[in-house]
Amino acid sequence: MSRRLPVGPPRALAISPNYAILQFNRYVEIGRSRIMVVTTAPTTRSRPKVMTLTDAAAVRVNAIVASKPGVVGLRIGVKKGGCAGMEYTITWAETQDRFDEVVEDKGAKVLIDPKALLYLLGTEMDYKTEKLKSEFVFNNPNQKSACGCGESVNLQPASKDKLEPV
Repeated sequence: MSRRLPVGPPRALAISPNYAILQFNRYVEIGRSRIMVVTTAPTTRSRPKVMTLTDAAAVRVNAIVASKPGVVGLRIGVKKGGCAGMEYTITWAETQDRFDEVVEDKGAKVLIDPKALLYLLGTEMDYKTEKLKSEFVFNNPNQKSACGCGESVNLQPASKDKLEPV
């Protein structure tokens, strides 16, 4: 006569940013022997969305990437500078670095610098064309203020409640 005992709590065997392997232990009694049955179940962890692109931004990103051979996307980041404290950076991404956050939205590929993740969480990237200028505009919930010319911003890292998966 065999009898199943309850499943024990899961134990994490390997965890990466997108993937976790959990081990579930179940004990089965056969006669007087107790056998441990080990099963592993891969699970994916949802993560908060770092950035979204408007239709205009996606069209412009695709046009920029298509105009330069060997480029896989645009790399978005932040750096210290300007009168408000920080500036957004946009550079060509010829390779995808190991810790880059990849945002693929509306057919456009944008890579987020890992040092900028907490500052860009929840940001919407837009592209606006006016009479005298065309520019990417970042609608960022983590932005506390900006300088008068609009070239630099004051950013705070995202709060803990925004780190919940979407």
